[in-house]
Formats: sequence, C-alpha cells, structure tokens
Amino acid sequence: MKNKEIDAIIFDLDGTLWNTVDSCLKATSFVKEEHSDITRDVTKEQIESAMGKTSDEIVNIYYGYLPREKGEEYANEAFNKNVDNLLKEGGTLYPNTRDTIIKLSKKYKLYIVSNCVKGYIESFLNTSGLKDYFSDYESYGNTLLSKGDNIKLVIERNNLKNPIYVGDTKGDMEASNYAGIPFVYAAYGFGKVEGFDYKINDISELLNI
Repeated sequence: MKNKEIDAIIFDLDGTLWNTVDSCLKATSFVKEEHSDITRDVTKEQIESAMGKTSDEIVNIYYGYLPREKGEEYANEAFNKNVDNLLKEGGTLYPNTRDTIIKLSKKYKLYIVSNCVKGYIESFLNTSGLKDYFSDYESYGNTLLSKGDNIKLVIERNNLKNPIYVGDTKGDMEASNYAGIPFVYAAYGFGKVEGFDYKINDISELLNI
C-alpha cells in the first residue's frame, strides 16, 4: 500500500477507534429495569456481536424474543441512553488512538463512517478531544443508507481520490469492497476477517502505510 498515494483515511468507530461495551451494558440494564416484559439481560457477548450492525439488526440481537414494535421501542431507549452516557463519560479509546489520529491528520484527511444511531459519532468527537482532526462523518442513523453507500457518500461529498477504510468486521470489509476502496483490518477489534488488503494489530501501525 505504500506505493499508492492515499489522500484520506475513513474509519469505522466501534472496535476501531473506541470500545463502548461497558456503556452499552449500562444502557440496556437501565432499560430492562424500566420494563417488566424485558425478561432477559443483554449480555456482553450480544453487545460485542452487535457492534457494526445497523439499529434494525441490533433489535433482533437484543430483543428478538419480543414483538417487533416493542423490541424497536426498547432498543431505541437503549441507544438514546447509551448516547447520553457517552456524552457524560465517554468511551474507551484504544491504545495509541489519540496520538495516532493527531499525527495522521497532518498527512491525510480523516473521516468516520459508522452504522450507528444519530448522536453517536458526535459523542465520540465531543468526548475524545479529537473533533478538530476529522473533516466529515456519516452514519446509518442519519441517512438510513448502508455502510457501503455512506462510504461512497463521504467520498463523493469530499471529492476523495484514493481513500482507504479501516474497520474490524467482515461487514466493514464488505462495505469497503462495495465502495471500491482498500480495506485495512483492525485486528484488535471485535471481528474476525479474512480477505483484507492490509492488517494492523495496533492503530499506530497506520503511520507506516
């Protein structure tokens, strides 16, 4: 990849820049206490498996045993509670994220594309202290488009020529392939991926691409 003139790096969020599993657990526990028909705890494993999924998919993972309308209602409550928690407390940045983003921003334009709800990327930007280093972002919650289409949207909106996408799941790789750009697999995240263009075990390795 060193022989390509990369002009931008587009990042996934969960499992790539930060980890919010603990905040998600708190949010789903809060919602369960509010509703007696929620009879099962949302587990850490379920939350990790939901990372990178759209809100519609997460409804099935969290509350698939409930009527769809109720599942959507409770999932939305959990999403909103999670964003509130994150705006107050933030998530956990992966090691070396802050320094790496600052250094990368001096050479590349940086972006975020995530399957998250509205307000989620903003909570990352506002609590991480990294807001000024990202030029643009897009989410499923804002456009209701697939991650691949949102990547395309960011590319077109910002007139990017040779961007790469960094993510941690098979879905991230598929979105990157759909958008026609190289995929960098963040192996320290939640997913197991094969067929990537490049693999990193620490975000700081992006400094050497």
